[in-house]
Amino acid sequence: MAQAAAVAKRPPGAPSPARVPRRRRTGATPRRLPYLLIAPAALLMLGFIAYPVLSVFYYSLQHYNPTKPWRNGFAGFENFVTAFTSDPQFWSTLGFSLQWVVVEVTLQLLLGLGLALIVNQTFVGRALSRAMVFSPWAVSGVLTSTIWLLIYNSQTGITRYLADMGIGSYGTSWLSDTSTVFPAVVTAELWRGVPFFAILILADLQSVSKDLYEAAEVDGASRIRQFFHITLPHLKDAIILSTLLRAVWEFNNVDLLYTLTGGGPAGETTTLPLRIASIAVDSHDFGYASALTSIAFVILLFCSMVYLRLSKFGGDDK
Repeated sequence: MAQAAAVAKRPPGAPSPARVPRRRRTGATPRRLPYLLIAPAALLMLGFIAYPVLSVFYYSLQHYNPTKPWRNGFAGFENFVTAFTSDPQFWSTLGFSLQWVVVEVTLQLLLGLGLALIVNQTFVGRALSRAMVFSPWAVSGVLTSTIWLLIYNSQTGITRYLADMGIGSYGTSWLSDTSTVFPAVVTAELWRGVPFFAILILADLQSVSKDLYEAAEVDGASRIRQFFHITLPHLKDAIILSTLLRAVWEFNNVDLLYTLTGGGPAGETTTLPLRIASIAVDSHDFGYASALTSIAFVILLFCSMVYLRLSKFGGDDK
């Protein structure tokens, strides 16, 4: 009777009690939960990245040498002025760094692209060939330097075998001669860097549709035209990203050059990061080394932004 009375008193157009939607429970999955879960990792990354960067900028404005504490103090922009006006080695090392990056990245890209195109084909022993191509990238930098030190050893290395064949003379060291040291270190770094390009480019080649090549063959396009009109445009973003990453890594290269030549002979292979390491470790002048590091950071940041802008990375080709 009560239920019937309630139904009778319900105004026209009012929803039935059985059809009234229930309120959803809130708080079961808060929107902030994903951010709270990644917050510890984000804070750790911020601490490990932001603190070193900020500390470098701080020390770049200081005179800081632990062996001469009486000279420590605020320097302002004096370290930067010294780098640009009173340090001739700054410009020479910066020039060699740019030369090193351009030569290495260009040769690594061309050789890596060629290797990727070769191992992308179907042939007997392709899996073994890919493993051989990619294996140098798995070798550590210290071991790579040791391998090439043995190869260039004047007593037991390649120069001795060439001398046995009548090419060159015994006791010749390519790493000690100013005319041969640059090609020698470039070759050693190529052995380590080419697989990086080959891996990234091969991975992108796997996603190219075979139908495009079949359609191009039907239209009578040659292999060269297929490469420039199908393969290369598809690899654009992979090439831009890989060259940018490799350029930054080659600019900051220290381990191989330090182990093989130590920046010699006569400073012929001294890059700006190698010069910074020498000032900080050997001279203990952390203030000036931090100033040079800040300059290198600004140069890399500016060049990276310009490169990405000019190359239109990630944009659609019209």
